[in-house]
Amino acid sequence: MSLPARLAALADQWSERVIAWRRHLHQHPELSFQEWNTADFVEQTLRQFEGLEITRPTPTSVMATLRGARPGKVLALRADMDALPIQEDSGAPYSSLNDGVMHACGHDGHSAIMLGVAGLLSGEADKLSGEIRFLFQHAEEQPPGGARELVEAGVLAGVDRIFGGHLNSQLETGLISVAGGPIQASPDNFTITIHGTGGHAAAPHKTIDPIAVGVQVVQLLQHIVARETDPLAQRVISVTMFQSGSAYNVIPDQAVIGGTVRTFDPELRTQTYKRLQQLLQGVEMTHEVQIKLDYTYGYLPVINDELIALEVESAAVELFGSSNVIKAVPTMGGEDFSAYQQVVPGVFFDIGAGNKQAGIVYAHHHPKFNFDEAALTNAVRLFTYLAVKYVSEE
Repeated sequence: MSLPARLAALADQWSERVIAWRRHLHQHPELSFQEWNTADFVEQTLRQFEGLEITRPTPTSVMATLRGARPGKVLALRADMDALPIQEDSGAPYSSLNDGVMHACGHDGHSAIMLGVAGLLSGEADKLSGEIRFLFQHAEEQPPGGARELVEAGVLAGVDRIFGGHLNSQLETGLISVAGGPIQASPDNFTITIHGTGGHAAAPHKTIDPIAVGVQVVQLLQHIVARETDPLAQRVISVTMFQSGSAYNVIPDQAVIGGTVRTFDPELRTQTYKRLQQLLQGVEMTHEVQIKLDYTYGYLPVINDELIALEVESAAVELFGSSNVIKAVPTMGGEDFSAYQQVVPGVFFDIGAGNKQAGIVYAHHHPKFNFDEAALTNAVRLFTYLAVKYVSEE
């Protein structure tokens, strides 16, 4: 048996500890940029392992460095740690103890997985070459994101490649999903504020109704997707907020529309912003209103390195069999793992964590979200195998 396979097989020995860490983190979630206790817990746990150099690149992130016995390649492995502003309704015995905050995206699992990989490999440094950096990242859920801050802090200096993974409750446990090329979109947000002239609802002719104008704006936004986007391209414009008025008999003087733009294509992304400006200028002139557009560029698209993705696929097949490895389908969700990929080549993959028989079917960011903890061992095994195989290669 090869060294990567032998060490990956040790993942089973860490299952109970990884599950315990996950449940502790699940009970004590913290929001983006507020992961003080989470980072402290991760650091304290890492200090139980020998041979790790531990630093805090930012106040709420942690990096552990493991150096092999011989010089070689430098690999980074990333796990995120932040939770979401959601009231948990999963019914799990280890449910969140923090009111209104929940690990509804699996980041508690990601952190526990990486603790397991770090612990497992910390006792095997004499067998390894090169260097492995374990990145426990803050604030994946909130732009500008923690990944960019870690890059600016220098955590990728000298790194040759990076791997990241995500537990996926919509993918059955035992499956691994990976593909090269674009796999997650750039998530941009916009706020459109329409200033009209309010008045009595019985005399609409004496007003400039921002609600009526806003309805037209929403329709024009959909026109961009339906009639200005190549059917073979991918662009989503979703209006998710429309706020205006507070009384039945009053036409308000303002309406606020909010939403998101998703695409994989940087040119299409820039074009969308420009097109929004043009459309809103036309609406201003037509209806004699004032419109303000606030547009926030979110994360860049996650674009996996094609050759490295094939290596991940091959490794997953060796570990789990070809029937359990599937080609990832691009989604319009966003991920700040893309910040790392601007600096070094890397691959982001999904680890199946759904279990219909156990009722684990709810999507990420849902109050009833949970994942199959059997997936944790699969993830430890895969990350271990990928890390050892890479740093051990001549």
